[in-house]
Amino acid sequence: MRALAEIYDEKDIYLSVYLPVAGKENEHLNKIFVESRVKAIKDALSPDLRSDFEKTFEMAEDFIFGSPVSGESGRIIFASYPESFINVYRLAVEPEQAMVLDTSPFLLPLAKLRADYEDYGMLLVDSREAMFTCIRSDLAEEKEHLSTDLMNKHKKGGWSQSRFNNLRKGAIRSFLSEVADNVQNTCGELQTKGFVIAGPGNAKQQLMEMLPKDAQEKVLSLIDVSMDIPRDELIGEGDSVLHETELESTRKMSRKFKSEILKDGLAVAGVEDVRSALEQGRVNVLIIMKGSSVPGWICERCQNLQPNAVPPEECDRCGGPVSLVDVVEELYELAQRTDADVEFVEKEDFPHSDYVVGALLRY
Repeated sequence: MRALAEIYDEKDIYLSVYLPVAGKENEHLNKIFVESRVKAIKDALSPDLRSDFEKTFEMAEDFIFGSPVSGESGRIIFASYPESFINVYRLAVEPEQAMVLDTSPFLLPLAKLRADYEDYGMLLVDSREAMFTCIRSDLAEEKEHLSTDLMNKHKKGGWSQSRFNNLRKGAIRSFLSEVADNVQNTCGELQTKGFVIAGPGNAKQQLMEMLPKDAQEKVLSLIDVSMDIPRDELIGEGDSVLHETELESTRKMSRKFKSEILKDGLAVAGVEDVRSALEQGRVNVLIIMKGSSVPGWICERCQNLQPNAVPPEECDRCGGPVSLVDVVEELYELAQRTDADVEFVEKEDFPHSDYVVGALLRY
């Protein structure tokens, strides 16, 4: 996302397409939608930009209308013929239809999808088997599967019962130690938000105690399920945990934001103050109210951004070309370019709905 946010040009040369692609009905609706948007965009462009757009669309057309792969429900395409640039993302969730030609990739819908469907892990474990599943946008993908043979029965005439029990406990501990090492490595590679430890019995608690502190901090919850739980139910259990975790996280952040606003601390609210803080690189967390949009314009040369204003013929700061924009989208991209985190919050969690955006500051 940060790399995409760095891309922009003075001219409208970047095409962004968001489509739900699962099923014949979507195929038909997408064709109607795309044809309508292509015509509208062509009609609005000057002859030179129209030629570039036609070549960009031709470059992206196969990806726009291509059949979905297994598990694919949505697709995002970013393309620009003048820049020889095309990125295609296949999703397990359906985005809303959108087709935008702008000076940069249109990222806000993708950011909202990422906020709603964050990657996480589900570790299913008992005393003899462990399976780590990465869940990306509700699509489960098994990453690690470990198992061990344990001495489950004490044969007559063999070891004493106490020695047998000690050996078995040692085997379980050794197995869980191997699981702990694998979990830490897997989470590091996948960069998930966190993971849920699930399964029957006490192995969950034992494993939790054996994890390094940094891995323990990534554990979202411990839940009781059977080892043969169907995959759909596994995802459902994980989604419930993630949803509650996200709600608590955003509420905690909203409480901090409100507190800082009330005491005139390290926070600002409103488009103008947030824009200024982002331009100065002071924003630690950009807070966006879900569903918000603010009209305005931006200079494509110096990035002068003006909300709720009629665009002039040219930028009053540098004389460069200006474009109509959604200011919230531009603030999001500016946050990405300045390494600020972004949180989307519900309207009721905002101090005042007129603010639309706010920010927790670094200094």
